[in-house]
Amino acid sequence: ACQSGCQCKSGIFVHDSTGTPREGVLGKRWKDTAETVIIGGGCVGVSMAYHLAKAGMKDVVLLEKTELTAGSTWHAAGLTTYYHPGINLKKIHYDSIKLYETLEAETGQAVGLHQPGSIRIASTPIRVDEMKYQMTRTHWHVTEQYLIGPEKIQELFPLLNMDKVLAGLYTPGDGHIDPYSLTMALAAGARMYGAQIYNNAPVTILKPTSDGKWDVQTSHGTIRANRIVNTAGFWAREVGKMIGFEHPTIPVHHQYVVTATIPEVKALKKELAVIRDLEASYYLRQERDGLLFGPYEKMEKMVLQDSWVRDGVPPGFGKELFESDLDRIMEHVEKAMEMVPVLKKADIINIVSGPITYTPDLLPMVGPHCGVRNYWTAIGFGYGIIHAGGIGKFLSEWIMNGEPPYDLIECDPNRYGKWTDVPFMCAKARESYGFNNVVGYPKEERFAGRPTCRTSGVYELLKDKGSMGFHAGWEQPHWFYKPGDDIGYKPSFQRTNWFGPVGRECKLVMEKVGVIDLTPFGKFIVKGKDSHKLLDRLFANTMPKVGMTNISHMLTPSGKVYAEVTITQLALGEFLLVTGSGSELHDLRWIETEVAQGGYDVDITNVTEDIGVLGIAGPNSRKVLQKLTNEDMSEAGFKFLHCKSIQLAGKPVRAIRISYTGELGWELYIDQKDMAAVYLAMVEAGKDEGIDNFGTYAMASLRLEKGFRGWGAEMNCDTNPLEAGLDYFIKLNKPADFIGKAALQEIKAKGLKRKLSYIAVNTDDIDPEGNETVWYNGKVVGNTTSGAYSYSSQQSLAFAYLPLELSTLGQKVEVELLGKKYPANIIQEPLIHTEPTRTRLQKKAQSKA
Repeated sequence: ACQSGCQCKSGIFVHDSTGTPREGVLGKRWKDTAETVIIGGGCVGVSMAYHLAKAGMKDVVLLEKTELTAGSTWHAAGLTTYYHPGINLKKIHYDSIKLYETLEAETGQAVGLHQPGSIRIASTPIRVDEMKYQMTRTHWHVTEQYLIGPEKIQELFPLLNMDKVLAGLYTPGDGHIDPYSLTMALAAGARMYGAQIYNNAPVTILKPTSDGKWDVQTSHGTIRANRIVNTAGFWAREVGKMIGFEHPTIPVHHQYVVTATIPEVKALKKELAVIRDLEASYYLRQERDGLLFGPYEKMEKMVLQDSWVRDGVPPGFGKELFESDLDRIMEHVEKAMEMVPVLKKADIINIVSGPITYTPDLLPMVGPHCGVRNYWTAIGFGYGIIHAGGIGKFLSEWIMNGEPPYDLIECDPNRYGKWTDVPFMCAKARESYGFNNVVGYPKEERFAGRPTCRTSGVYELLKDKGSMGFHAGWEQPHWFYKPGDDIGYKPSFQRTNWFGPVGRECKLVMEKVGVIDLTPFGKFIVKGKDSHKLLDRLFANTMPKVGMTNISHMLTPSGKVYAEVTITQLALGEFLLVTGSGSELHDLRWIETEVAQGGYDVDITNVTEDIGVLGIAGPNSRKVLQKLTNEDMSEAGFKFLHCKSIQLAGKPVRAIRISYTGELGWELYIDQKDMAAVYLAMVEAGKDEGIDNFGTYAMASLRLEKGFRGWGAEMNCDTNPLEAGLDYFIKLNKPADFIGKAALQEIKAKGLKRKLSYIAVNTDDIDPEGNETVWYNGKVVGNTTSGAYSYSSQQSLAFAYLPLELSTLGQKVEVELLGKKYPANIIQEPLIHTEPTRTRLQKKAQSKA
């Protein structure tokens, strides 16, 4: 019954200030409670409703401000492609297209799907290399993709001027879809499976409850929801502000041009493949008997709708467009006419200029958000049509099963933080739009908006001495310059200007002593009555004793590796947790969720920005530190994996004897304000020992030589720790029922199907970096996870997942790099023992002598 006490059904009528019922706009019963409330009725939000309802969730409600597709969906160009340079985003695209192929049969609603295939055009030799690079990253996926020559390209697109065409990346099954019809089909499916969709139901207030639920207030009433999902498109930032978040999303003006009928197009017997002219930065497809093409202007010409960030989206904006500006895209129009000459005589009948949402790195923000319970986002889609189906499936499986179905950390909303301010967001969105079709090199760096407010205490000392990398807002040295070096950022698909200097830094650490800035590590203090109990539940390893450190892993319920963390017990019940730079809020959210669900009495403090970290490593590192402290730094006085609070150069430092290079070393945790003084003191004290700087590229090479696994490469939410060779850190016999324990016991009992293998690759001027295809007898059998050149052994190394039957020592395989298959064989790991192991073996040999 209606809350006003009359006999109407709640939602059929609403009431004015006197309580008099009047006919409402919903036309259906209003729900007071819901399992999930989805905010926003574009294709992504409706896909969420469809997938959750189809998966069996009861009480799924979608609230749309005006009408479905209002915003960016209704005017989208509707391109669909299996291609994506990201490894697991390929799965999102694949799931989307496979859904769209069957949706009409399932729902009875036409979707207007066309699948003529698509071609990415290479008109320079470096573009051909880029396509070869992408081919080896695709062969081990299910998606079909081919590198084709000019003859096949002209067959698929006979209207093309072939003068500059060298090759193409052809993806069968690509094409385009009608965004409005797609959304309506998803909505029909959502309703068919029991979801409720309310149009004209803008959300006005979001209020969290003490038990982790949400009161979602609208003009029609309030819904108590177990969770909310923000899918509000370019309104997402405003929805976020309701609960105190400044989501880094901004609308950009994107234009596309539609022509009238072109006789040459009309005369074709089959639909043209979609083309993407990468050098000229536009896409082009057939639209009925004409053509549609959309360019991406350079960053100095493109337009941001930054007033919406400042003042909010104008009330009532939904199915409106911006004023078009043909002059702004004329450079691209002329290049399109050169590539597709029939455009020169074509009449333009429409120029669509509408808002699409960008994030700083162009990837969407998908998943649960840190800092608040049961708030999920699926926002920031620059390509919402192709992402909608796959993201709906991905998120619904995560919500239903309590863990992501696969790793997609590059889209984690928690990759951003308070450092992602409006000037940074605008600079990066402008860069991302303008760089839409630039060559995608390995180890890519982009420089707009840098540095952010996240700079370490030694940044000013180091910024001009080497090549900086961007890590979760931080600037961190990749490698350092010396006189005579070819300096600067010079990306390449082969070995480039950093190759020699990185070898020099590896030699420094192996023979003398090096210092590295490790400040970007995520750092948390966990303490309180239940701290040990909480961490024992979260981590598969046992907890270290006071004053000691270990490596531990958080697992998902199905036994996948969610995180790798270094844990130190500083005092009884007080722990320091250290994780990778890109995992800071990703890991903190997982921890906070367990705290809330388990009711643990703990206090968690994120000290990432307060504490700087310097790593010092190499055989002379002990001598350097001993000059600066009265603490006994000897082998007996400061053992491996021990932690001490010491005075170093008169400054308080927490020193942990550990090094990700595998050499003798320490990590020094220092107040940011003292960091420069400690660094300068170490450099001065280490002059006679040959001290110098080294960067993350050298550390990556050294860790691979030692056989160290890296999170995000050898282990993530696609892998379990047993196949990754992490058995030593997994304590299945510990009393605590850690998350994933039962699943791991089952995996162990059934036996593994694949295993991480350590391989040497016989290359020339190129090295593996990870995600390359591994071949055996002409068949794809696995993929690399990371790779680097070993300067100590003068060969390329890689980790790769291979079937058990191909994972024995000496097994020969091939690794594909830039279109060539290089011979490789499985070798004993590690190639070089760590310093603690070498010391132990030396002592053992001496005792026998």
